[in-house]
Amino acid sequence: MFTRRLELGVLALAIALIACVGVTMAQERTGRQGRGRFDPEQMRQRIAERMKEMLGATDEEWAVIGPRLEKVQALAREAGGGTRGLFGFRRRGGEEGEEEAEEPESEMEKATAALRAVLDEQTSTATQIRASLTAYRAAREKARQELAKGQAQLREVLSMRQEAQLVLIGTLD
Repeated sequence: MFTRRLELGVLALAIALIACVGVTMAQERTGRQGRGRFDPEQMRQRIAERMKEMLGATDEEWAVIGPRLEKVQALAREAGGGTRGLFGFRRRGGEEGEEEAEEPESEMEKATAALRAVLDEQTSTATQIRASLTAYRAAREKARQELAKGQAQLREVLSMRQEAQLVLIGTLD
């Protein structure tokens, strides 16, 4: 039990270290602090490789598990609030220090953006806020239901050991 927790702790530390090294290398390549070329796809690939290793999945198993796991991770982010960060921005763009907002993509992101817009408007009434909040809660509940379905589909293809590993790291309930 202790060794398994230790292994998970080491895995989490390794993922964090990989993230830090990737950002540092990107900064060095561009020569500008904080404006490096971070490649999220490369990071997802590294995390997927670590997950495959942690689960002890063969290439054939991973071909089935990987896409379902990725779907569950995306749904978990969505069910967590569909947020884009504290101020609603997904990425930096344009001039130095200028934020670039993107159009909401999912129902959760749309509901989040609508609620933020109502809250940003100082003349919004309690009725408007309540309606937007109700829509946000409905979208969040729908996202949670989708997450539960995705988790069930993932469990169908996991061994008991793999399922337990994913429960320990919080991917499954």
